[in-house]
Amino acid sequence: MKKILISVFLSAFLCISLATITQAQQAGDGVGIGFMVGEPTGLSLKSWTGGNNAFDVGLAWSLGRYDAVNIHADYLWHNYDLFSEIESGRLPFYYGIGGRLILADDDAVIGARIPVGLNYLFDNSPVGLFLEIAPIFNLAPETDFDVDGALGVRFYL
Repeated sequence: MKKILISVFLSAFLCISLATITQAQQAGDGVGIGFMVGEPTGLSLKSWTGGNNAFDVGLAWSLGRYDAVNIHADYLWHNYDLFSEIESGRLPFYYGIGGRLILADDDAVIGARIPVGLNYLFDNSPVGLFLEIAPIFNLAPETDFDVDGALGVRFYL
């Protein structure tokens, strides 16, 4: 079951990213593919839906208590007005709702995420940086509380 879930996720991840590899776009448009370091550490994909909203997906390795594959998916809202006085680039504050799946040895841990963060989008550049923290309420196999946090970079295609 674990291998099937990983295969489905990787296939979807690659299809979304390959479908948009026509040319690099300004950060904050299109699809961004990158890397995050923290808990978890791994690949990050962000797909803007237009305006101030985006989907965020992570395929990573949990370095904390699970030491296992960590997959998360979130829907995000961005507020550009909070830090509108910066001279160069854009710095939206974002928040969202999503889910997390950890595929440990013989267990799957399922939880709900509430990510919040900052996303620095350079002017006239396909590069964006982000810093995120996400409280998580684990729902199965038992209820529990976790926190994820990561620093990352994405290249927008």
